[in-house]
Parts: sequence; C-alpha cells; structure tokens
Amino acid sequence: MKGGEFLIKEQLANDVFVPEELNEEQLMFRSMAIDFIEAKIWPNIAKIDKQLENPDMVPNLLEEIGDLGMLGAGVPEQYGGMGVDFNTETVLSEELGKALSFGVAVAAHTGIGTLPILYFGTQEQKDKYLPDLASGKLKASYCLTEPNSGSDALAAKTKAVLDGEHWVLNGQKMWITNAGFADLYIVFAQVDGDKFTGFVVERDTPGLTLGDEEVKLGIKGSSTRQVFFENVRIPKDNLLGEIGKGHKIAFNVLNIGRFKLCAMVMGGCKKAIDIATNYANERHQFGQAISGFGAIKHKLAEMAIQTFATDSATYRVADLITDKIEELKKEGLSKEEAKLKAAEEYSVECAILKVLGSEALDFVIDEAVQIFGGTGYSEEYPVARMYRDARINRIFEGTNEINRMLAVGQLMKKAMKGQLDIMTPAMKIQEELMEIPSFDDEEEDGPFYAEKNAIKNAKKAILLAAGAAAQKYMMELEKQQEILMNLADMVIDVFTAESAILRTEKMINLNGEASAELQILMSKTYLSDALERVHMSGKHAICGFAEGDELRMMLIGVKRFTKYEPFNTIAARQAVADKMIEANKYPY
Repeated sequence: MKGGEFLIKEQLANDVFVPEELNEEQLMFRSMAIDFIEAKIWPNIAKIDKQLENPDMVPNLLEEIGDLGMLGAGVPEQYGGMGVDFNTETVLSEELGKALSFGVAVAAHTGIGTLPILYFGTQEQKDKYLPDLASGKLKASYCLTEPNSGSDALAAKTKAVLDGEHWVLNGQKMWITNAGFADLYIVFAQVDGDKFTGFVVERDTPGLTLGDEEVKLGIKGSSTRQVFFENVRIPKDNLLGEIGKGHKIAFNVLNIGRFKLCAMVMGGCKKAIDIATNYANERHQFGQAISGFGAIKHKLAEMAIQTFATDSATYRVADLITDKIEELKKEGLSKEEAKLKAAEEYSVECAILKVLGSEALDFVIDEAVQIFGGTGYSEEYPVARMYRDARINRIFEGTNEINRMLAVGQLMKKAMKGQLDIMTPAMKIQEELMEIPSFDDEEEDGPFYAEKNAIKNAKKAILLAAGAAAQKYMMELEKQQEILMNLADMVIDVFTAESAILRTEKMINLNGEASAELQILMSKTYLSDALERVHMSGKHAICGFAEGDELRMMLIGVKRFTKYEPFNTIAARQAVADKMIEANKYPY
C-alpha cells in the first residue's frame, strides 16, 4: 500500500503488523530498555531534572545506554551500530518514551542529530562521526530554529560564506536540544542569501558559544540553549549534502522524527496508565478503592482505548515503512537510502501519527492527574512532572497545526501528481448522493463486517468533503487552513479507527475471538466515538465553503456516511477498566 492510499484502498488484517507479533529479538531489546529505564532513570528522575546541579548526569547516561547498543540500534553495523529493522527501532522508541526528559535527549541524539550524517553525509563524514555517535562517545544536536523562523524554517537568517578552504558561519539558533553537552551540531544556514544548506560543526570550533540553559515549563532534564556563531570557520568538507538542498535534510529527517515521536509518547501513555491504575487501586474514599467508582473506570478505560488505538496505528505504519525499505533495497538502494525514501513515501501517515500520539498523551496524562486529584498537582508525585513534560510534544517536530495541514496537503499533492487517484472516487460519491439509498439488509461476513463497512463509508465522507473543497478552491486550498484542519481531523480519526479494527481482527485470526474480547470492545468504542467526530468535522468543513442546495446535499451525505449501530459503550468501558484494575497496569 502506497503512502496515503489508505483513503481509497482497504488493507487486509493479515497484512498489518501488530505488537502481539514481536519476535524474540524485539522482545529482548524491549526488556533491555525497560531494565535500563527502571534501574537508571526513574530512581534519578529528580536529579536529572536539576541539570544545572548535575550537568554530567545526562551525558553519562547517554554513554551508558550507548554501551548497551541502544544509541546505535538503527546505525548500520559497518559504522559500529546494530543495524536493526524499523519495527525493532519502534519498540525501542516506545520504551524510551517512558524515560521523560532523558528520552528527549536520546531521541534528539539518535534522530535529528545522527540521521542527517547517516543519510546525507559523505563517506568520510560517516566514517569519522557515526561510530562515536553510535557509542555515545560523541553527542549530537540539531540547529534549525531561529528567533524569527519557527515553523517557517527556510526563513533562517544564519549565513555561511565560503572563504577559501573554509565556510564562515554567522548567526544564532534557539531551542536547541542537547546544546549544553553536544560535541557535534547539525547546522542550517543560508549560502548566497537564499540557498538553505546543512553543515557539520564541531563544538570546540572557535566562535561557537552557547546561551544559558532555558528555564522551561517541562522536560527540565533536557538541555536547551541558544547557539551563537560568530565568524565560525569550519572546513570546506563539513558541508552536509548539497548547497541549497538543506530542506531535503531538514524535512526528510523530520518524517522519521514525527513517527518516532508518536512511538515514544505511546510508551509515555502506557507508563501514565500504569501509575494512575496503581494509584486508583490504592486510594480509598467512602470506604472503597476509587478504582471501583464508575467515573474513574470511565477515565481508565478511555485512557486505555486511546492508547490501544494509537499503538495499533503506530505499528501499522512501522510495518509499512519496514516493507518499503525491503522493497527499495531489492531495487538496489542502500539501506540508508531506502529508509529515507520509505519515510518520505509515508509522510502523510507520519504527520497523522505525530498529531495522534501527542494529543493522546496529553489526554492520558491529564486524566492521570485528575485521578490523583490534589496529589496529582504536587511535585511529590510523578504525574505532575509527566504533565509538564508532555506539553512540548504538540510543538516538537512541527506543530500539530502544521502537521494537520501537511497531512491533507500531501494527500492533495499526491492526487495532483497522479500518484493517488482521489478525485475519481470523490466524483463517484457525489453521484452516489443523487441516488436513492438502499436500505436492504446485506449479509454480514466476518466479525467486523459492520465496522469495516462503517470505515469504508467514513472514507466516503472524507472524499466528499475534500473533493468538493478541492474543486472550489483548486490551488488556493492550502490557504483555507480552517477547512484543512477539519479535513485532517477526519483523516486522523478514520485512519486510527481502521488501525484498531485491523489489529483486533488479526488478533482474532491468530488466537481466536475469545482472546480478543476486550480489544473488540475497545475497537468498537473508539470507532463509535470517532464517527461522531468525523461527522462533526465534516459538517464544519462543508459549511465553510458550500451553501444552498449543495450544502444541504453534502450535509445529508456526511450524516449518511458516518452512521454506526449504537451499542453500550458504558458496559464496554467498564469491562476494559475491570481488566486494568485486576492487572494493576495497562494490560493491552
């Protein structure tokens, strides 16, 4: 399945990868990460947050985790890494998401710090830097954002001028993760005023200085500083990639960054649920544990349902990328080239996951604080720190607003280039609206017939709204941000609901329906709620551009395409919560 094709094509359950299929090696990596985080991170979490008092703690921990091979998991063996597949990298990312601000340091080092060299560096640069980056001997940072260029990264003002055998850099960067201890900086600057270009800059280069540590709302254990460049002279060979092609480095690396952010926050969701469930079982009010109250059960269940759905979507995309990597390698591409192109192919899905995961984590941790009540507001308890740390994820790797518009924009671009035929089914749906709907009962086939039919119809609602908006605005659609945001919410909900259904169906195929009883309830509950949101988002989008008979007809269509047989979601959530309360953790 091509990137974005989920909107017009059904994926079979047996073709998706689910966490229940993790192999022995992947489970070993998971266990190793869990052991490290439980032994080294959580006992020292308060010290890590006080980095000015303990400046060597995070760098030393990075070296320790590097000794275990986890910094170089995705780096090829020829450069001292372990060369694991993308699904295994996803497992590691998920577990590192439970490490709070230390996980941010790891992600910045292994992702935006290391990958630009792995993907775009010369052979000499790879040989020189990658082995030490994989071991943790060198720590990396990524310098993109400037005071006047946030989401508009290409508007950077930092300049690079070629002077004989050296580039001379002048400018400043801000919000630079790992800046305080990094040995290596990936820096973007303008050549000749308008050629956005990447460079590799070593820490001890004269003229490179740092601002003070930023006093942040959260992720206090993550070093964040400004980086200043005053006549910084670096060798001519430290050019990264091609002059004027820095956007390829920045944006392609961000595709993988968005995916891995979702994997990490998914781990954070599970950790928060474990903590909240344990507290709900221990905390007694009115003569019983608060976990026995319906309102608390609802919260625990919804936390689990959103996490399960996010989990399902994440591993679905991980496997799509894994399969694409293998396909491209067979065509003769190196593993690095294949990985880069595979992530680019699924840029729509990566943008979806970034929004989905970061907002799921915010919801889950907010509810965890509520379950803790007044104690949740105290820094003596872990959820206060998790609450603060979670907020950055809706800003990291491109704001959620940017990613919403990116997801729909990329779908439309693929359609315009002929890579996805979106307009043909969109036109057919408009014709379908003019027909009298059939209410004949169709013979059901399989445990999820009704759910898959509902998803198929929900995709029609998206195509109806998106197709009509594209016809009206043509190339100007990208300026209609409110409409794009509503369309994006429809796409995110449908992709996620479908992922949960496919995962559960595969679990049934593997181990029988009895083994997935609660997953069935979670999937149906998520779908039921998602369809209500799809209807609302579709209505808002259509009302933004249609009027008269067209508006009335399209609203009827969106309502028709988002119907789903109601069922008892209260009982479903109670059953889901009861299992969690019994297990005293997230058990799904």
